[in-house]
Amino acid sequence: MKKLLIILSLLLIPQIAQALDGQPAEYEVGGRTFEGYYITPADKAPLVLLVHDWDGLTDYEVKRAGMLADRGYAVFAVDLFGKGVRPESTDERRRLTGELYADRQAMRERLTAGLNKAASLGADLSNAVAMGYCFGGTAVLELARSGAELKAFVPFHGGLATPEGQDYTAAKGFILVFHGTADQSVPMSQFASLAEELESAGVPHEMTTYSGAPHAFSVFGTDRYRKSADEKSWARFTGFLNQTLK
Repeated sequence: MKKLLIILSLLLIPQIAQALDGQPAEYEVGGRTFEGYYITPADKAPLVLLVHDWDGLTDYEVKRAGMLADRGYAVFAVDLFGKGVRPESTDERRRLTGELYADRQAMRERLTAGLNKAASLGADLSNAVAMGYCFGGTAVLELARSGAELKAFVPFHGGLATPEGQDYTAAKGFILVFHGTADQSVPMSQFASLAEELESAGVPHEMTTYSGAPHAFSVFGTDRYRKSADEKSWARFTGFLNQTLK
């Protein structure tokens, strides 16, 4: 009997590995093609919408998606720049993000298109949160202000300033912020202002800073990476997902 169980287990391993392989996912927005990345451990698994940094959807987001899938979550890594657009120079990254900062409606449309694509692949949008890194964190807060019907919005070292003419009166769901106290790109004044805005608007939130952590503190293999801040924020995030998603 034991030998039979071992054989059955060996036969199932390739099926499990295949189930956890992600797949590219193309979709259209405004006549342009975008290419996200979707991975899920099971049908109707709780969904995490993952939004990339200013260098586009790269191996970093794919790795994070895999880490979440290993914990039982479906992940759709949205593409905000377009299929094949993965800027390598700082000037190109600034240009692409600058275009979306200047056109917040376009940013919202691309985020929403990603959610819709995830739904078409079987994701459950009624049991979902959005999270993002740096530029992606900024985009996640834009999605929150749009009134998107998600359970939570989670920026990691994202831009926290609210654009002129916007507020959080339409926001639904919890906002969970992870930020580095040593972040020179997004000063603590933005952190404090956001806390005041959320409190004034009655939006439930939790905001944490990490001492000595600079901008992009969670990006593996860079000089900005801070192991303590990364591990603590990831532990809180995954604990929050466990509490929030069914």
